[in-house]
Amino acid sequence: MRKQSFILWIVALFITIGSAVYQRMTGPSYPLSGSVVLAGKEVVYRLSQSEVQRNAEVKIPTGDSTTRGWIEWKRIKTDDPWTKTAMTYRDRSLLCELPMQPPAGKLVYRVVLENGGQLAVVPPSEAAVIRFKGNVPGLILWTHILTMFLAMMFSTRAGLEFFSSTPRLRTLTFLTVSFLFLGGVILGPLVQKYAFDAYWTGWPFGTDLTDNKTALALLGWVAATVAIYKSKRPKAWVLAAAIILLLVYLIPHSFLGSELDYSKLDSKHKNIPQAAPDSR
Repeated sequence: MRKQSFILWIVALFITIGSAVYQRMTGPSYPLSGSVVLAGKEVVYRLSQSEVQRNAEVKIPTGDSTTRGWIEWKRIKTDDPWTKTAMTYRDRSLLCELPMQPPAGKLVYRVVLENGGQLAVVPPSEAAVIRFKGNVPGLILWTHILTMFLAMMFSTRAGLEFFSSTPRLRTLTFLTVSFLFLGGVILGPLVQKYAFDAYWTGWPFGTDLTDNKTALALLGWVAATVAIYKSKRPKAWVLAAAIILLLVYLIPHSFLGSELDYSKLDSKHKNIPQAAPDSR
């Protein structure tokens, strides 16, 4: 029995780590990377899609001083014209900055490279989107991350009890609900407030998928908790709640997340930069 429990804990840990890595790497805040070919040479790029309380540096390593570049950008979902700013060549790279925006503000941007009359657009398909956020105190942020990780691990481990002949559900369910409530309902809104100046932007106030999926996962585990005391088949309820939380984790973090509505900016925000600063 102890061997089986140990194996199930290992499986739960690997599933948790795998889902966390997948969520991080597929999220919209993960850097956008790829390559383009210009004048017969490959140019590899890595564009930031998230920045904290400062101008966002855009850096394209070219290794060629004859390659020129400029950034075209504008505020997302506005009628703003595209602003064009030249990039500076330094340390074998083309450099420029995008101006800092209010929390949850987003800019759409692309880089145009030119060499010998040939042009290459970075990224080549759709323009990149960068979201700006406020600084979250490290203690709050890392405690939130840890508690959500533990919630996922205990959830997965509880779900795996479905395959045990003598399931122990109560303790695992209690730990899952406790960490999910602490990480998602208490610390989550605090992180949201520091980063995007709003405690909750999910239903019924908005469409923030991060908030909505947290609420859905918690409801699933509340139902599973009730089922442990009321249902004749509590294992099935616990397994269903664990699957729901796993599916929630497979949705990229920050997908359909907080987004500033520029049309509703009050007067104190109307003076945000409308043109990129001079290249450094």
